[in-house]
Amino acid sequence: MVTTAAPPDNSATNSADNSADNSIVLRGTPVVPGLAYGPALLVSQDVSAEAVAAFGDGGFGDAAAAMAAYDAAAEAVAEGFSAKASRAQGAATEVLTASAGLTRDKGLRQAVSSRVDGGTTLLDAVHQGVGQFVDVFTGMGGLMAERATDLLDIERRLLARLVGEPEPGVARPETPSVLVAADLAPADTAGLDPEVVLALVTEKGGATSHTAIIARQLGIPCVVGVHGCLDLAPGAAVLVDGAAGSVDTTVDADVARAQVRADRAARALADTWTGPAATTDGVRVKLLANVADGESSRQAVTAPVEGVGLFRTELCFLDRRDEPSVDEQAKIYGEVLAPFGEAGHYVIVRTLDAGSDKPIAFATMEDEENPALGVRGLRLALGNPGLLDRQLDGVAAAATETGTETWVMAPMVATVAEASDFADRVRSRGLKPGVMIEVPSAALLADRILEVVDFLSIGTNDLTQYVMAADRLAADLAHLTDPWQPAVLQMVARTAEAGERAGKPVGVCGEAAADPLLAVALVGMGITSLSMAAAAVRPVGAQLSAVSMETCRRAAVAVLDAADPMAGRDAVRRLVAG
Repeated sequence: MVTTAAPPDNSATNSADNSADNSIVLRGTPVVPGLAYGPALLVSQDVSAEAVAAFGDGGFGDAAAAMAAYDAAAEAVAEGFSAKASRAQGAATEVLTASAGLTRDKGLRQAVSSRVDGGTTLLDAVHQGVGQFVDVFTGMGGLMAERATDLLDIERRLLARLVGEPEPGVARPETPSVLVAADLAPADTAGLDPEVVLALVTEKGGATSHTAIIARQLGIPCVVGVHGCLDLAPGAAVLVDGAAGSVDTTVDADVARAQVRADRAARALADTWTGPAATTDGVRVKLLANVADGESSRQAVTAPVEGVGLFRTELCFLDRRDEPSVDEQAKIYGEVLAPFGEAGHYVIVRTLDAGSDKPIAFATMEDEENPALGVRGLRLALGNPGLLDRQLDGVAAAATETGTETWVMAPMVATVAEASDFADRVRSRGLKPGVMIEVPSAALLADRILEVVDFLSIGTNDLTQYVMAADRLAADLAHLTDPWQPAVLQMVARTAEAGERAGKPVGVCGEAAADPLLAVALVGMGITSLSMAAAAVRPVGAQLSAVSMETCRRAAVAVLDAADPMAGRDAVRRLVAG
């Protein structure tokens, strides 16, 4: 939804009225398209210094008493995350559940306890203990580095609980505003109200950060990695362009409002799109939904989609200590499969993508030096083949029970041998096998991998990170983790071409699929399906239905030849407009 709000009377609304410090146009990484205009609300999430000073050393009689207070605070914070997770959907559920697990982590408690035992005050022990893990996760890089933001949020919440203040967070703005922050934790982003939060602007983060993913799910225009945004004057009127990645304080107020009205009208028209997706000359493109559980499946099936392109099975088990039985897994999977089976659609199930930023107690290896490049996804089966076999048995039982056409794909496949072994296991259960293309070696070997599997699905989030060798959380590297990077799209095009030669489907299920402009270029490369959060389906479908296949092919050439992501965006925007 795109909305506008009048800035307060004392806010600058055009370059002539602005001071030199405020008359600026900031640039960042575009995440969620849409225009929004309103006053900047700078978000601070710190616990008050007065409350911390008043708490002092806490007055605990001994270390046991201090840790009892810690345990009570940690449980309260974890329960808060779990409660929010139960009300959230999709990616928000995932990250909130993971945050609850981090809060209860025994290693974190031990880090705090050892410092308290050594005479450190409780608040300092919490700060140092969290800092220890922040340093470790940041040093790991990749997806693990993203947990550092979550840990710092946990620290603030623990601190607030201990000193007797409400947990920090983003309060509901009194008037519609543009939220500006250094970063936003998952618990804050998941609870945002699109009615009053016009747009999000953050100094940190990349296109696949938690903030970006949840903002996309909520449909809030968002730009991340915006250097200098914290220097904006509170209340200053800004025009946020989520497609161009700009934050403009120089635009005339009347011009800005007119642009927002035009954008709102265009998006309202897109909201009326009902599918199926096809270009103006009749080339069909399957639009699919990403789901995480039975509830998200039941909601997604009401959208104009033709199936599920990504069922993230690991999200069902983030809070489980023990592996569910085959029967229990079959029941869980059946809740996802059933709604789409009844609608006559198929579901693509991804086997456990555990590891890295999604640790699962019964599956993930502990103490890996670099989990993002370690034993995750299909690699878990190397040391525990029974884990994969039991999951496939559960999926097969659910498919039989519901009568749903079920495809199964493995994450983090790097070799033809891995793909072949996985395909044999899947076919032996009467299911259709495929693999995800996330590792550059798999993209380079796409032709050979398609000789042993029936379909491919490109996970652009991980593929981008691995191709560009850039941590997706690092604000300074956000320009590298942009899915419009020509090198990444070269890998996508190569994989799509392999699919065309083999006559087998190749889809995209990463966040790139939810970008209407990029979708045009992906279809031009030969991508046959796009899977995304259900909220993103209509804008993508409406955009594809407004262009010809020839325009899509020209867009593909343009982005592959572009010097950088912004040049690619601009080229496709011109093609679509023309």
